[in-house]
Amino acid sequence: MLYKNRAKGVYSVEFAIVASLFFILFFAVIEFARLMYTWNVLTEVSRRGARLATVCNLLTDTGNPQSIAQPAGVLSAATFGSSNIIPNLASANLHISYLQYDGSAATTFTEIRLVRAEIVNYQHELLIPFFSVTLNSPSFSTTLPRESLGVTRDTYTICW
Repeated sequence: MLYKNRAKGVYSVEFAIVASLFFILFFAVIEFARLMYTWNVLTEVSRRGARLATVCNLLTDTGNPQSIAQPAGVLSAATFGSSNIIPNLASANLHISYLQYDGSAATTFTEIRLVRAEIVNYQHELLIPFFSVTLNSPSFSTTLPRESLGVTRDTYTICW
């Protein structure tokens, strides 16, 4: 009888310990799945950005074929206007580079042979209860051979 009174709250304590560990593990699995989704989205955005840069006119100064500048607005075009598809993704994270065959930067429009879109400096915040972790993602890059670059016989094609 004396033992029965002492063990009255043991099941509640055991449940609290096991349930807290279970829910932490459960949320960790969900966050791992969200991390994999985020990395897949970043890969797809780099692929779409490279594809857009090969077939569309993304150069800021089309009147001067001697200047190659960082294109603006590629992120919204690469995500079809939904730049909030994942949190913290901004235009500063997507870099477009115009390259020659040897990998060096093209300095004129006629030297462009390859187009590289790269996602850099993206930070992913994990939402696990009682843990606050921010991960720096690796860079995701896609390199494609140039196509029309938006140049037609009469004008330049703008894709957005």
